[in-house]
Amino acid sequence: METNDKKIVVMLSGANRGIGELIAKRLVSEGYFLSLGARKIEKLQNKFNAFDRNTVLCNWYDAEVPESAIKWVDATIEQHGRIDALINNAGIFRSTIIEDFNKQNEEVVDELWTVNVKGPLRLISLAFPYLKKSGRGKVINLSSLSGKRVRGISVGYEMSKFALTALTHSVRYSGWEHGIRATAICPGWVNTQMAKDASQNVIDPKQMTQPEDVATLISTILKLPNTASISELYVNCVLESSF
Repeated sequence: METNDKKIVVMLSGANRGIGELIAKRLVSEGYFLSLGARKIEKLQNKFNAFDRNTVLCNWYDAEVPESAIKWVDATIEQHGRIDALINNAGIFRSTIIEDFNKQNEEVVDELWTVNVKGPLRLISLAFPYLKKSGRGKVINLSSLSGKRVRGISVGYEMSKFALTALTHSVRYSGWEHGIRATAICPGWVNTQMAKDASQNVIDPKQMTQPEDVATLISTILKLPNTASISELYVNCVLESSF
């Protein structure tokens, strides 16, 4: 990814663990200026306090608190003066099924929608003017293969990830003429605590896609020119007929 100067500023949500932490460490090693967001700000700061604070900015961000998104974008602009890429990595998994859809599960679905869809949409909207100014802005959404196909009776998580993939395409159309390119990364099982909780020993974590593999893919996408846009990237560790 190239800009008019050597400074490239990347915002990354959910950076204090799992995939997000590996993405952040990969990108800072490659010379990017990072603005990291996470709910547990103390944990985030502890993990990245060894890095130059002019290079890595840590911010409190909670997708369920709209004001935190506003403050995060404002803080990024105040320190760096620009936003060249936004990586929406923060997300949650909750298991819900159609036959148990009641008031309690409706609240679970609302939470999934708020964190996995409205959170990224809000950040994209706030960052959009600065991504346009960049001329080569990138939006990368961590979706899922569950946002492309459904393989079980779970419903809420899958709905939210399908919506996130759709949001990615909306960004492509809205930002194309301004040089903004958007990608939905859709992995299957990734060796994170979320996957371990959800897989119920279906697959050995060592056989899953590793977080550092996803970080490598994101690094590659950020480096691609606008003439090589990838709208969806499927990543799998098992053989499926379509993915």
